[in-house]
Amino acid sequence: LVAGLGTMGRSHALAYHRNPAFDLVGLVNRSAPRLDPELREYEIEPGFEQALARLKPDLVNISTHSDSHADYAVMAMEAGGHVFVEKPLATTVADARRVVDCARANGRKLVVGYILRHHPSWMRLIAEARDLGGPYVFRLNLNQQSSGPTWEVHKALMQTTPPIVDCGVHYVDVMCQITDAAPVEVRGMGLRLSDEIAPDTYNYGHFQVLFADGS
Repeated sequence: LVAGLGTMGRSHALAYHRNPAFDLVGLVNRSAPRLDPELREYEIEPGFEQALARLKPDLVNISTHSDSHADYAVMAMEAGGHVFVEKPLATTVADARRVVDCARANGRKLVVGYILRHHPSWMRLIAEARDLGGPYVFRLNLNQQSSGPTWEVHKALMQTTPPIVDCGVHYVDVMCQITDAAPVEVRGMGLRLSDEIAPDTYNYGHFQVLFADGS
């Protein structure tokens, strides 16, 4: 069962549809999405809880907005399903712990989608960097330009997921794999550079992580 049919949810749904090892039993979305021709054979379930009860999936893919991840994951695991959830696992530490505790209590598998851990280019980068030996300086600028329909998508995303959470977590994860050292200090800031986004969020982030090995 795939919940959420935005960019990532549609990609996952297509992958399941094309892979004979999977039996895609249903799709969940709050509104009627524009679906790829291959996915039009599936009925869109409007409610997540109802879909769990009716379809009883073995595996649930959660690709919805971040503020629903924790609740959906818990519901899915309590209904008997294993869970793949797009990052972030939750929007608070307490909710993340609640999801992990639920997985352990119910004996369910829980996987958070960190695509760069499986991307050949990034796997090679990490291996080459580790061979050089630390300490390391890892610097990345990601200036994601957004306009037109894409800006509407990003504005909706930023209601629950600011840029550091949406993209930055990937690169922190890469840094941690390269160094193997413990992070000892984190500095950062978020800036609101548009009047079109929610007043309590930001669309520009900047941060530094200092590691125990001097990286």
